[in-house]
Amino acid sequence: MARDYRSEYDNYHSSPKQKKNRASRNAARAKMLKSGRVKKGDGKDVTHRNGNPRDNSGKNLGVLSASKNRSYRRTKRARKAQIL
Repeated sequence: MARDYRSEYDNYHSSPKQKKNRASRNAARAKMLKSGRVKKGDGKDVTHRNGNPRDNSGKNLGVLSASKNRSYRRTKRARKAQIL
């Protein structure tokens, strides 16, 4: 069965909570761009070490390759692997 992207947006991505999370992730990327730790098109992801997208403190942000950052399971029980 194909994904219904319209329904997915209406039911999840458009919620105020998810909009704030997305804005915070974008702000984290901008912060890392400004500090020179990432560059546009470099294939790197800005990661939140504790998994909280709204915590953009310097000690909570890190840089990983996109494949490495997206390989962790994002469940409450599995948590996110520790990033150095």
